[in-house]
Amino acid sequence: MNDFFETSLFVGVSINLISYFLGVSLKKRFKNELLNPLLISILVTIIVLVLLNIDYDIYYRGAMYISWFLTPATVCLAVPLYEQWQLLKNNFKAVSVGIFSGVITSMVSIFVFSKLLGLSHKQYVTLLPKSITTAIGIGVSEELGGYVTITVVVIVITGILGNIFGEKICKLFKINNPISKGLAFGTAAHVMGTAKAIELGEIEGAMSGLSVAVAGVMTVLLAPFFVNFM
Repeated sequence: MNDFFETSLFVGVSINLISYFLGVSLKKRFKNELLNPLLISILVTIIVLVLLNIDYDIYYRGAMYISWFLTPATVCLAVPLYEQWQLLKNNFKAVSVGIFSGVITSMVSIFVFSKLLGLSHKQYVTLLPKSITTAIGIGVSEELGGYVTITVVVIVITGILGNIFGEKICKLFKINNPISKGLAFGTAAHVMGTAKAIELGEIEGAMSGLSVAVAGVMTVLLAPFFVNFM
């Protein structure tokens, strides 16, 4: 089976797409937020690789092409922001403070829990970029000397949890302002949170898209300062 995966150029991409559309179908049918398409696709892919005893490196040779769309997809988040440009200018101070607060809260919480759980310095810096998009988080983790593969996993898990539970948390704390909800999704759950924010409305999607970019830059700038805490 490894030979088949190695000689078939797009079999990895095919598995990803089929498992994702399976997740979409399940979510539409059962209307359950826990049936997140991305989560389903990850689980199905893992099951397929384990059952067929496929080496990850061989699988990735055919699946890597889909990752090329990550950066362009992130850049495309600027489109809804452009459409809400006037709203951003009118609320610039609140938006700036909101994103900054989100970034600080994320990094401080990682520091506190790392101390409480007795994590090593390398484990601590691995978790610092958990709330920013993968394209930026990988670079931050490499620069700080963390475990890059674990950073990627943590970023994905953070995004999935934000996508699934973000709306419920906003309702629980009675956060109804679309700007506030958008900033929360983008700052806490990066691109995956933004996907959910876009479902909620244009303003939420625009503010979340902005948060992904700005939070990423802020994390790059602040991470070298936080790295000295442990």
